Amino acid sequence: MRMIDTGFAAHLGGDVTTVCHAWRVTLADGAMLGFTEHDRDLNFGGTLYRAASGFSASEAEAVSGLAAETSDVAGGFSSEAITEADLTAGRYDGAKVEVYLVNWAAPEQHLLLRVHEIGDVRRTDGYFSAELRSFAHKLSRPQGRTYNRRCDATLGDGRCRVNLAAYRATGSVVTVVDAAKLVVSGVSGFAPGFFRQGVVSLADGTKADIDDLTQEGENHVLTLWLPLAVPPAEGSALTLTAGCDKAFSTCKAKFANHLNFRGFPHMPGSDFAYSYATGEANHDGGVLFE
Repeated sequence: MRMIDTGFAAHLGGDVTTVCHAWRVTLADGAMLGFTEHDRDLNFGGTLYRAASGFSASEAEAVSGLAAETSDVAGGFSSEAITEADLTAGRYDGAKVEVYLVNWAAPEQHLLLRVHEIGDVRRTDGYFSAELRSFAHKLSRPQGRTYNRRCDATLGDGRCRVNLAAYRATGSVVTVVDAAKLVVSGVSGFAPGFFRQGVVSLADGTKADIDDLTQEGENHVLTLWLPLAVPPAEGSALTLTAGCDKAFSTCKAKFANHLNFRGFPHMPGSDFAYSYATGEANHDGGVLFE
């Protein structure tokens, strides 16, 4: 049961109220920011809630049970609050958001309404809108492993165990063709397709998925899966990390890591599973591999 301070309860029960919403955002790196829809800053619970953020909230509806409720919060970019660069860099992805109802005339009177995390963020023309999702949405996530012919580990993680230091190259941006194509230098000497499905890390901390690195004449052209929100400056440094298509053959030949392969390469594919028995095919229920 939610407990309300007696003084705040008396204020809410009066004929006139002076209440507003405030949001305390805790980022993955531990940084804590406060925002309010009021027209002046508020300070309570050891956090300063800025009024200059332009925050506003959508209608929110509380539901019983384990259904995942959602709402939205919107605002304009402000150099003193949220910047487009921070959103692009993913600093707010999965951030914890505490929503308060506050008596702005007496901020010590406040009530925690709900705790959400930031989901999808939409940005356009200096304006953003973020989805606030209740933690109940985590109950719908798949749990455990999926039996698949391909590996379900992330290249270089604790299950994969590949030392990525030997599979990286450091170079620089020569020319920005467009937001999804860069001419780079310092990445020669690698086999074709070595960085396909890999990751590029830019000097500003931005990371992007690599489609492929190809050689066109004397130039190396880096193509990305998705365009960058902010293209890098020419001459800036970047680091390429090799990619993996999760196949057993790639794990063995490219990374010599087949003993740590986290898939099931001998599992029959869907084409075999949906086929039918014939006198000419090996589909008699016996083992496929000895």
